[in-house]
Amino acid sequence: MPLNSVILSAAWPYVFQPFLGLVAAQSTRHGGVSPEPFASLNLGLSSGDEAANVHENRRRFFADLGIRPEEVALGFQVHGDSVCIVEKAGVYDEHDAFVTNRPNVFVAVSVADCTPILIHDPKTQAVAAVHAGWKGTMKQIVAKTLLQMTRHFGTCPADCFAYIGACISECAFEVDTDVADHFDDRFKRFDTEKQKFLVDLKQANLVQLLNNGVPETQIEVSPYCTVAQNDTFFSYRKEGKRSGRMLAVIGMRK
Repeated sequence: MPLNSVILSAAWPYVFQPFLGLVAAQSTRHGGVSPEPFASLNLGLSSGDEAANVHENRRRFFADLGIRPEEVALGFQVHGDSVCIVEKAGVYDEHDAFVTNRPNVFVAVSVADCTPILIHDPKTQAVAAVHAGWKGTMKQIVAKTLLQMTRHFGTCPADCFAYIGACISECAFEVDTDVADHFDDRFKRFDTEKQKFLVDLKQANLVQLLNNGVPETQIEVSPYCTVAQNDTFFSYRKEGKRSGRMLAVIGMRK
């Protein structure tokens, strides 16, 4: 997953590079105008940053991708499992996944430790952006997104390509039994020194993709951790409520 060499504003998934017209990226924290503690490319309007800063940051990020803010569909996320079928750009609150097959409509999710998953079906031109925190992962939001892509656009998961983006890694996601109990033993381990469970959200979402028919050779998993690489990515767990937000976005140019 290379970083943009111009302003380091975006991480570009290798898995999508063969597809002409496809735009897909996850923002970093670099290249914006926001001051501390949001330095500098904060894209979250609900973070506490000045709205003017966020709008300018979004303009810069989207311009770097060759798209306009008014072509983007996103909304306030609620850590649920609701999948929104998007016909046009705009704001769609209370959903945690967005899917479309419309050209020049780019779906996006906001993250700052939670797992972003981007999906592309090159046969139907359908795309999806998924926000999967531990609750969304536990509720199988990736599986539900693939199901909605199949129902609405005729997607076959075997045709899909997917990217699991930078998020909190297993070594940094320390939880108690109230969270750990929701996860299979494959996705957690108990650290005796910390007296905490460590949960692997990337692996849990990878298995959802695999179990629902996406081939492993068509999936890319970011090696980056938002906590360990906090100089490049925002982390709510490390920075607290005053953390900035990143966007993961995907869509097809007409």
